[in-house]
Amino acid sequence: MAKQILILGGGYGGLLTALTARKHLSAAEAHITIINRFSTHQIITELHRLAGGTIKEQAVALPLQKLLGDKDVNIVVDTITEIKPNDKQVITSNGAYTYDALVIAMGSETNYFGIPGLEENSFVLKSASDANRIREHVEGRLDAYKASGNKADATIVVGGGGLTGVELVGEFADKLPEVCRSKGIDFNDISIYCVEAGPAILPVFPKVLIERAVSSLEKRGVTFLTGVAITEATKNTVSLKNGQTIESNTIIWTGGVKGNPVVGSCGIAEDRGRATVTSTLQSTSHADVFLAGDCAVVFPEGGERPYPPTAQLAWQMGETVGHNLAVQIKGGAMEKFTPVFSGTLGSLGRKDGIGTIGGNNTQLKGLPASLMKEASNIRYLSHIHGLFALAY
Repeated sequence: MAKQILILGGGYGGLLTALTARKHLSAAEAHITIINRFSTHQIITELHRLAGGTIKEQAVALPLQKLLGDKDVNIVVDTITEIKPNDKQVITSNGAYTYDALVIAMGSETNYFGIPGLEENSFVLKSASDANRIREHVEGRLDAYKASGNKADATIVVGGGGLTGVELVGEFADKLPEVCRSKGIDFNDISIYCVEAGPAILPVFPKVLIERAVSSLEKRGVTFLTGVAITEATKNTVSLKNGQTIESNTIIWTGGVKGNPVVGSCGIAEDRGRATVTSTLQSTSHADVFLAGDCAVVFPEGGERPYPPTAQLAWQMGETVGHNLAVQIKGGAMEKFTPVFSGTLGSLGRKDGIGTIGGNNTQLKGLPASLMKEASNIRYLSHIHGLFALAY
């Protein structure tokens, strides 16, 4: 009898688990089902480009059927409402599924840190539909500004100075001058703010590259407010800890993530809402449950701080989980998860970027960093047989 493998989530961790497990397990050995809330696998690291309007949705949202259609993987588009690890059962909006082995790769959720009004009055950038909403909203506000001259319509506030927030303001800085020209608006009327509670943006990068990012984006019209937290948001204002209030009809929040509540409350061992795992990426409480991606907290051997949740980590976790699923079903030795960090790249618009690559953290800036980021995306698309996305 074929074992039932159930994979929750079609992001980096879930997709790579499915592709890798199928390499090692025939259809007679394992029936693989992937449940995802979208029919597409979304390239999260490129969503800022869709939000800015520099690429089409098909470039970042790849049909799961196209990626997995010939791999004998059953694809279910549904929302997971409950996981019952003691009953080996998963409940969705439209049914229930049982399993022999479960892979949870459901990603993270936005953390609003209890800031009043922020969740109700801000956009997030977690999916292609979020990116489309941001782009359409910004264009709509520019049209409103042209008609009324209301400065709040020409002001964009991005909360959070991590990679997502900075890449998004970089895209706006590049694309909005062209959009404004087409609408007959002076781009100098537009205000783009990036607000970061910590002392600096992009804390993962060395100081010299952070300074490079700030000067590059400031020259193109971005104002950085660092060391100051957002304390409240309304429909058209952002209040800051220093007493400043910014009038804006476009508030985008990229300032934090937290564990997925369905995972955190399902009864497997967890730490602050993220599942704890063994060195082989099994749940520390349920050996038939594997985890990949942001919903798990993974510590280096002997380390005190967990690895940061990134796409490259989720990709590698998925490949380890795929291999270990086959071992659990057929026997053999499970692999310990030992990630390889190839570097961190950030785009500052279309022709500028910063990055550190390789074991010795070689620093890149300008066009070389942009090209390396593009190459990194192409490498991933090639790996999942998704190069067709580059046509868009």
